Amino acid sequence: MSFQHQEINEFSVNFSNNQENEAFRDNYVEFFGITRVRKGTSINEDIELSESIINDAVAMDAGFDSSDLPDYSLGQKNIFGQVLRPKNSEKYANFHTIDWLKDLLKDKFRHRWLNNQKEKGNWLDKVEAWYDAFSGWFLVLLIGLGSGIVAGIVDIGSGWASNLKLGFCKPRFWLNREQCCWDSVLMTFDKFRNPECEEWVFWSNEFGINDKTQGYFISIIIYIFTSVCFGTIAAAFVKVFAPYASGSGVPEIKTILSGFVIKGYLGKWTLLIKSIGVILSSSAGLALGKEGPFVHVASCCGNIFSWMFPKYGRNEAKKREILSAAASAGVAVAFGAPIGGVLFSLEEVSYYFPLKTLWRSFFCAMVAAFVVRTINPFEKGHDVLFFIEYKPEWSFFELIPFVILGFLGGAFGYFFIKLNIKWCKFRKNKNIGKYPITEVILVTFLTASLGYLNEYTRMPMPELIRHLIGKCSIADDSILCDYLKNTTSANEDVVPLRQNEGVYEAIWKLFLALGFYMIMLVLTFGLKIPCGLFVPCLTIGAIAGRLLGIAMEIISFNFPDFFIFAAGCNENVTCVIPGVYAIVGACAFLGGATRMTVSLVVIMVELTSGLSLIVPLMVSAFSAKIFGDLFCSFGIYDAHIELNNYPFLDTKEDYKISAYASDVMKPQFF
Repeated sequence: MSFQHQEINEFSVNFSNNQENEAFRDNYVEFFGITRVRKGTSINEDIELSESIINDAVAMDAGFDSSDLPDYSLGQKNIFGQVLRPKNSEKYANFHTIDWLKDLLKDKFRHRWLNNQKEKGNWLDKVEAWYDAFSGWFLVLLIGLGSGIVAGIVDIGSGWASNLKLGFCKPRFWLNREQCCWDSVLMTFDKFRNPECEEWVFWSNEFGINDKTQGYFISIIIYIFTSVCFGTIAAAFVKVFAPYASGSGVPEIKTILSGFVIKGYLGKWTLLIKSIGVILSSSAGLALGKEGPFVHVASCCGNIFSWMFPKYGRNEAKKREILSAAASAGVAVAFGAPIGGVLFSLEEVSYYFPLKTLWRSFFCAMVAAFVVRTINPFEKGHDVLFFIEYKPEWSFFELIPFVILGFLGGAFGYFFIKLNIKWCKFRKNKNIGKYPITEVILVTFLTASLGYLNEYTRMPMPELIRHLIGKCSIADDSILCDYLKNTTSANEDVVPLRQNEGVYEAIWKLFLALGFYMIMLVLTFGLKIPCGLFVPCLTIGAIAGRLLGIAMEIISFNFPDFFIFAAGCNENVTCVIPGVYAIVGACAFLGGATRMTVSLVVIMVELTSGLSLIVPLMVSAFSAKIFGDLFCSFGIYDAHIELNNYPFLDTKEDYKISAYASDVMKPQFF
């Protein structure tokens, strides 16, 4: 171990930059942030450092007082006559918390130094200053582009793989069922509004089986086999290549944005496996969604791209501003709701959200939504997942059932959180938690076996939601719209007169689907595969809302003279639209599980393009939160943060702590 010796005017100092020997480093203190000076260093071999200098050095090393930090922007020199340049890197250990104040002060000094260089330096210094000023916008632009491209690929891949369990498009194998029948002249629909055409071939027909019983048996075998294969491959990829790619990712993102360090959670392997895994897991027919994982995917893009810009890649506090913008892009690409994504990042996941982060989040979400709109994974030119093609109308008396839906959503959220946390604790404490791939296989087999028996659980959940929130038209001959219809023209609204047997068949099948998804969501959320809960909660809420809407429709038809119906119901006007109840119910049940309010309403408005439903959506979301908070004041994401013992302090909570800082402090001796 060698020491350098440098003459400074009339005295000399021994110093070392050796960072490898921990025992040697403990005898040194950081001096002005560039070197480590040994305590008690002598000057000219006989004069000790003055007490004030050594105290300042110790204070700077311990970080006691930020006022002792040097002002790098003024071109200050160290004791060796070297001009100080601000350091912009701070390495934190894994599972540690960042020093917000220290990182923000470093960025402040770096910014002041750049401004000083821009004013007094040459043209290269000015270019560097301008590049630094616009680097944040370049970074969020790259994040929006990357998130949109990944989301488009995932949406197209999951749509194709989901239909592959039932059959394939013979002329063009890469198309899903709906795309395959677009150009077909003889396209028809079955009683569940699924397209049928000659180009789309079911597996039983491909094997030449014409008997219905044998065809049904072959179809269910292939359906279960492909579902289990998709789930098994997803679980194997996660376990072998990227264990952090499992789950939703939102609880961990919240914890990371609060300042906690989880190395590898936002890495390139996590991004790759999460993207592939969400295609496979959502295609397996499990009660999960890909919208929560999209937040994780976008955050991975934000972390990876941030290393191209040292301003953000080497400063953990600044990096979290970019991750907040990336989280908004995740929701924007998931639903085609950029404004809702910004509010989701602000309300649900972000811990530190300055005003400039708001504008960058808005720009990032806008770019991401534009890319998804260009790729067009939602088909038919729509840039939202659940587009409604009618003008949703509602009457004042319907606020009562909307409040009821809010209460049901709050109750659902409470029981779902309670049961899911109990099941996750059971998984962690029992042997089943040691075999995650086996658990995924069992849950996938159970889901596919029971789900195939009901046409509403057999179809992908996004298709079911689109079917539930729709309005019956004259050409809709599905069992959900099996009414005696009063219309004189194809261009007029259909006014249901009386329910036929098909409606009652749909009711009991929807009840079975409701119970099925409630149970399977409890068992599925928390598996070691990429899984979200937005779409399952929306599905459960849409089913409950549609059932309540049908009940209100039956009551209004049988009791038209009742005073609440008399004003708005007659034989020529559609009094109750069950699809509106499905939209409101979806909002209420998702709000009950996550306790989101403002961002949820905006997401639902953008998701359905139903601006006229903003008041019912607000009523249902507020009712769900109020009723849910009566039993537990936290959502499913906060519950999983507590379950995993993450060090997260919610800024919205009040903590009663009776201890003092002196109770945990230890004296330090120098």
